[in-house]
Amino acid sequence: MLVQGGPWVLSVMSLLLLLWQEMSAIEVPLDQKIQQDLKQPPTIMKQSLKDYIVDPRDNIIIECEAKGNPVPTFLWRRNGKFFNVGKDPRVTMRKRSGTLEISFRSGGRPEDYEGEYQCFASNDFGTALTNKILLRVSKSPLWPKEVLEPVVVGEGSSLVLACNPPPGLPPPHTFWMNSAMMSITQDRRVSMGLNGDLYFSNVLDKDSHTDYSCNARFLFTHTIQQKNPFTLKVQTSRKVAETPPNFLSPTGTDSSRMMVLRGQKLQLECIAAGVPTPSIKWFKKGGDLNQKVKLDNFNKTLRIDSVSEEDAGEYMCMANNQIGSIRHSIFVQVKAAPYWLDKPFNLVLAPDESSRLVCRANGNPKPLIKWLVNGEPMERNISLPNPRRTVVGDTIIFHSVQIGSSAVYQCNASNHHGYLLANAFVSILDMAPRMLGAKNQLIKVIENNRTFLDCPFFGSPLPELRWFKNGQGSGLDGGQYRVYINGSLEIKRARVEDQGTYTCVARNILGKEENQVRLEVKEPTRIVRAPEHQSAFRGTMARFDCRVKSDLTLPITVTWLKDDKPLSLGWRLKKDEDSLSIPNVHEQDEGTYTCTVKSEIDQDTASARLTVLAPDAIPSGLKGWGTKNTNMEISWEPLLDTEQNGPNLHYSVWWRRKDTGEEWNNVTTVGAKHIVHDTETYVPYEIKLQARNDFGPGPESNIIIGYSGEDKPTAPPTDLHVSKIDSTKVNVHWTPVDPNTVLGAFKEYRLYYWREGSMVKGLHVNKEKKTKGFDSTVAQPTGILTDLQPYSHYRMFMVVANSRYDGPPSNHVDFHTKEGVPDLPQFFKIVQWSPESIHLEWDKPLEPNGILIGYTLNYQAVNGSRVGHMQMESFLPNVTAYRLRLPDQAIRYRFYLAAHTQVGAGKVYAGESPHFTNEGMAPGRVIWNLTVKPNSNYANVSWNHNFPIGSSEFQLEFTLDGNGSVSSVPVNQPPIKLAGLIEGAKYRLRVYSNEYHSISSNVVTFETSAAYIKDQVDIATQGWFIGLMCAIALIILILLIVCFIKRSRGGKYPVRDKKDLPLEGMDQKGEDGSFDYHSDEDNKPLQGSQNSLDGGVKESDDSLVDYGEGGDGQFNEDGSFIGQYTVKKDKDETEGNESSEATSPVNAIYSLA
Repeated sequence: MLVQGGPWVLSVMSLLLLLWQEMSAIEVPLDQKIQQDLKQPPTIMKQSLKDYIVDPRDNIIIECEAKGNPVPTFLWRRNGKFFNVGKDPRVTMRKRSGTLEISFRSGGRPEDYEGEYQCFASNDFGTALTNKILLRVSKSPLWPKEVLEPVVVGEGSSLVLACNPPPGLPPPHTFWMNSAMMSITQDRRVSMGLNGDLYFSNVLDKDSHTDYSCNARFLFTHTIQQKNPFTLKVQTSRKVAETPPNFLSPTGTDSSRMMVLRGQKLQLECIAAGVPTPSIKWFKKGGDLNQKVKLDNFNKTLRIDSVSEEDAGEYMCMANNQIGSIRHSIFVQVKAAPYWLDKPFNLVLAPDESSRLVCRANGNPKPLIKWLVNGEPMERNISLPNPRRTVVGDTIIFHSVQIGSSAVYQCNASNHHGYLLANAFVSILDMAPRMLGAKNQLIKVIENNRTFLDCPFFGSPLPELRWFKNGQGSGLDGGQYRVYINGSLEIKRARVEDQGTYTCVARNILGKEENQVRLEVKEPTRIVRAPEHQSAFRGTMARFDCRVKSDLTLPITVTWLKDDKPLSLGWRLKKDEDSLSIPNVHEQDEGTYTCTVKSEIDQDTASARLTVLAPDAIPSGLKGWGTKNTNMEISWEPLLDTEQNGPNLHYSVWWRRKDTGEEWNNVTTVGAKHIVHDTETYVPYEIKLQARNDFGPGPESNIIIGYSGEDKPTAPPTDLHVSKIDSTKVNVHWTPVDPNTVLGAFKEYRLYYWREGSMVKGLHVNKEKKTKGFDSTVAQPTGILTDLQPYSHYRMFMVVANSRYDGPPSNHVDFHTKEGVPDLPQFFKIVQWSPESIHLEWDKPLEPNGILIGYTLNYQAVNGSRVGHMQMESFLPNVTAYRLRLPDQAIRYRFYLAAHTQVGAGKVYAGESPHFTNEGMAPGRVIWNLTVKPNSNYANVSWNHNFPIGSSEFQLEFTLDGNGSVSSVPVNQPPIKLAGLIEGAKYRLRVYSNEYHSISSNVVTFETSAAYIKDQVDIATQGWFIGLMCAIALIILILLIVCFIKRSRGGKYPVRDKKDLPLEGMDQKGEDGSFDYHSDEDNKPLQGSQNSLDGGVKESDDSLVDYGEGGDGQFNEDGSFIGQYTVKKDKDETEGNESSEATSPVNAIYSLA
């Protein structure tokens, strides 16, 4: 009904809304008996769609199903008028239903039944309505016959082949095919638009075909209609002109508008022509395209499947190619058919109760809300106002309702785009209390547990419920009791004294009803002796306890599980009341055993694990590593005797290639290793191990990863170069190798470098190779090489190294370090020869690290803790001595000497002068003939002196050349053994008097020998070597004796017979000017003769002296004589060298003869 009275009435209505806002209707339980007795208005359960399209080949069925008590009756309206179903022989209504079925078996046209239908379901308490159902018959019209002329178009031009399918209901789905029933290929250039037309952005010669056919598929009839095919002829040209983009769709202006309803699909289309084919991009003004946006048809279509209000706005498509670009704006407006915000729901009220129905909907434009009651507009009932019902906009307020006012209310929300219709009944119900649960239930509960006693009930008005115990006292609530609104009583902690009979009583104005629940409190079921973890040898017996205590009135069952699965006892396992016995234990018995004891209301469980004893330890140190590039050695530490737990210990080893999915390989061995042969180079393997004995297997080890053997890397680092060269360091750069070429575990990039020479002229250096590793694996690695010697020429190359091998070398790199500061001078002597002066002497540094430019000597007087002013003297690089005159004999000096290069001062050599007052000169005392006999790590030292025996001690001062460190050792009389020296090192040594420091020997330089390698053997002590030398000596002796005998016989050499023959000169040179030491047989000099300097042959005088003349005659390593072809010099040239005959071994033997 309409409300009048202006603002005052609206204020009152708002107050009423607040007063009844919290009121709720009665919730009717789903109890079948209650539902049977409950009187209710009709409720629509099923109906056809609002827009209902049917297939003309089938019968028409319009659904309308409803429930209510009493059972509803049904009637229909068609096009707003009563539809008399009984008068039409083709129309029938199903029993106990409002569903219509229209049959055409005996003729008739489905089109005659098109229209708007609405179903009404009524009983004594109201009428419910369906939506208005618009019934339409599907149509599949034929394509109109037409003659299509061939389409002739120039190459590069745009083209649109129109489809124009016949209008159908619903609209057909279109697609293009050729005569071979193959789909027309679509791409950025050729595609079908939303209207079904086929668009060509530009036509190519290959598009010439005679069978472009548009097809329309009609969904309801499952038929396809085909349009007559187009023939396309393309006129080719030598050159296709490029053109800027222009839109084929949409056409016309540069903007357009589109309206779409909320929840529907939005599709925007932009198809452009141009040469080359334009590309399409989409934008939205004021923001980016959201995630709901999908781009189809090669970006030509923008799609949003379910539109919402925020999708409204201006969308822009841009087509561009190399020639230009063009834009089109589409303004999208989103409207909305009505949609629910608060849909009204059914109300069941007791007499005098109050409540409300709310119907709130939204849409664009805002929907109009209209209320109906039992299918009739409420405004028609203005003449019969209902004082207990008030309509305020979208809300109906009910207050103090009475029996007989039940009805079905309809809310209709509508705007230009559609409507919503909802039914909600208001049922006024009065019912005396009813108990819905079982009568006289027995509830058993474990002591100290929480429990609930249920008492479901119903009544209208809603009854009040109270609980009593043993029919006495007041209602139970509070303390350990709590009553819930659904009638349940909670006992928070059940005790023995809580046993008894509990009564629930429900009461309202129409009567009361009660029910009883009996509670029994039981002792808990508990396992008092639980099974314990145990280990058993194979073949022995294992026993698990499971002793139970429970309530005597509760029957219990005891079951056993193994590894959480029911245990099958079979013939071997034995179970009694308190235990489980497992005789003759074997490996399969190992696992977790669980004892479960259950009563009807509780249970208890306990578990223990059985371990079948075998080796109970896992061998440690499991690893796999190749000793060759074709094998892998698997090894481990064998178990100790105390870990074997039985006889016949052996090991099972498993291995397989990692990440290949292949099966495990297995072998059993008694040793502590196994070698896998014929492997690929350096591939990973999964490995596991298990120890076993006669009692069975032990635990398996964890899987470890091993590798087969490595091989030499096959590739060198490349592009080795340096940068930022300093005096002692340099940055090194290189290009890394492919990891697959390392053929092993990458260890490092190993740099080999050595000092090729010093840029200081005449300085000899140690060219020993050194290495430095870099473990960088980045794409552009770099490293820093440090501890270089300044002012030096270095050379280097790099290899990649795995755990076993170096790879091939990289390119060699030469570089020169910059000049640095010098090392210490080799020595610095401070000697006070007289009271008036101190003599200073030094030597240049072993490593000047640059060009020496001089020395600086700083010195200052020292008197106890006081020091004097620092004084300085500078010297040229060729000065290595200085005499300091003393102004005062009692003054002691401290000296600091450093060498200089252009970079700066080097390390400082410090020393102090002897204190002359305590070290008076001893006239006539000297030390001479200092002798050193070095060995590898010690030296025997002796000297002469004229100090009194037993009245003097000496100091041995020795300096290590390598770093300039000075050590001093007090000694008594010579000779002494100086131990603790460094092998292969150079030292400087002097001896001076411990009492008179100024009395010193000369400085002797010596070098210790390198130590023998432990496994090196002295060849001179080997028997085979001694025997070989003796044999060689014997052969030489025999040769000499033969020569002596031949001379004694006076025999002639063949040269005697040919001494008068003229011989050609032997100065034979090759074409390149070099001497040819291999002549023809006819031209070579005879044995026993020599070439003269002028090319002639000197006759032999049968003397062996000439063979050794000139000092060149000698023996080979094998003892053979090699002086036969020595050219004898002229007498003038050999004068002064004739003494060489005395050293000739041949002459020496000859003289003995």
